[in-house]
Parts: sequence; C-alpha cells; structure tokens
Amino acid sequence: MGRTKKPVKYAVIDAFTESEFKGNPAAVCLLEEERESEWLQSIAAEFNKSETSYLIRLPVTDSPHPRFHLRWFTPVTEVELCGHATLAAAHFCFTSGLVKENTIEFLTQSGILTAQKVIEPKESASLVSDKGEVEQPFMIELDFPAIATSECSLDETSSISKVLSPASVIDMKKTASEDLFVVLPSAKAVTDTQVDFEELKKCPGRGLVICAATPSESGFDFVSRCFYPKNGINEDPVTGSAHCALAYYWSKKTGKSDFTAYAASSRSGVLKLDIDEQKNRVKLGGKAVTVMEGSVVV
Repeated sequence: MGRTKKPVKYAVIDAFTESEFKGNPAAVCLLEEERESEWLQSIAAEFNKSETSYLIRLPVTDSPHPRFHLRWFTPVTEVELCGHATLAAAHFCFTSGLVKENTIEFLTQSGILTAQKVIEPKESASLVSDKGEVEQPFMIELDFPAIATSECSLDETSSISKVLSPASVIDMKKTASEDLFVVLPSAKAVTDTQVDFEELKKCPGRGLVICAATPSESGFDFVSRCFYPKNGINEDPVTGSAHCALAYYWSKKTGKSDFTAYAASSRSGVLKLDIDEQKNRVKLGGKAVTVMEGSVVV
C-alpha cells in the first residue's frame, strides 16, 4: 500500500522587507518527518521561488532553545547556506505559534544557526493579527558564519569582462563560498549593470555578487545585486548569505563593523549587519512579511 498523504503546511514569506511583494520570497514547509530529497526538490521546483526551506522540529536537547532541522532548495538544487530562507523560516516559527521563545536554533549543513526575535520599541506601530491580537513589530537577527574574500586568479579576472555590461570594475575578489565578487564605481553602476547569464554560467564558481559604496546621505553603507544562474536563479532579489561576504569585505575596506545594506534588485531589500571578526560571525538583521499560506497535499 502507498503512503497516506498528509498535508504539509506551508507559507510564502517575503524576507528582508516590511512590505508585501518586496524583498526576497521564500516558501517555508513544516514537515512532521524526514522526506526523500527527490520529493523536497520536486516541491521546490513547483514553488519556483529562489529558495524553499523545510523545517522539522527536533526533540528536546541540552540546548535551552527550541531547535529545528532546516534544509534549503533552489528550483534545481540543494544549497548549504541561505540567509533569506532562514529569516523566512524564523518568521514562520515566531508568527505561527510554533514557539513562544524569542530565540530558536536551526541545525543545518552549515552548523547551528541562531535566530533571535528583537522586539521594536513600544512607540512603533503595532499590528493586529487575524485573531484580533495586538502584535508588536519585530526584527529577526540571524547569527551566520562570516565568509572571507580573497584574490582572484587570472582566469577568474579575465572571465568577468564577458559577463558585465558596463564592465568598469574597481576591485574584484572571490569568496570562500565560490562567488565572484565585483566592486563597481557607484550605486548607479550597480543598478544599471546588465549581466550576460549564459556567459556567467561558463565562469568559475557558483555565482556573482556586484556591489558599490554609497554616499552617507543615502542612509546605506553599500548596495549590491546577486546572480546565480547555475542554481536556476538569474538574479536573486536579496541574498542574505552573500552579505556574510559583503560585511567581511567592507569591514576590511572601511574598518567598520556595523552596516546598513541595500539590495538593489527590482524588489529591493534592507539588511542590518554586524560583523565580529574575532568570532568570524556576522549578524544579519531584517524583517519579513507572510503573503501566502496553504498546504501541500502530495
């Protein structure tokens, strides 16, 4: 006899934004038990979001915080680290009644990742839930590994001229997560740049991050865009994990440890960053909005 089909609860959540249909959307599925990777990949392809995350609550351990197993899938592959889908998963846990605590832990391929609910000051506008309850706005702060940047090889440097238009490059690095990392002269250059995705697929590494410093009056320290056509994502609207490398690079460049970053995709997004070089960790702060809820029935 075949397996009895149990509906799997899901939500689609826009991460690193406080506005619907902005930021980076992720699907979050709550599983009662482990499912085969092929099924997880098929569902991720069906959602066709840049990431789909899968949560399973783990038994009580010696940790004082609730802990979940967390995996991330693009439409075509599983990945080792994803920021916006982790933020979405944490938002799901905090808003669905799964947890009462303000700190939760995720067991992932990149180790234990912590998410903390940070309540905003009381003078901030409160929200009313569909149950008629008053909810205080909050931000989520993720504790992620810092990702180092290093010098590119000659092949990596020469390949980028075929990918970017215009190709005025101030600096070029590669990240420990195998992204090409390109610094452009201005925020306008970042927003205006066109990427040849077929050429990018031929380049070494996983994907491409482009960024630039911004003037102080903008309210941001730097802007960026991220591209991962090899993973089925031509442009990822807001890539949390890339900011682990962005924080590392700009910390080395400026001597600062705290940043406000702007993701300059068409959907846009805002991230608060705090890098601790001694611990080799980055705190990623952002908001999220639930835009859809339902059940997977297969």
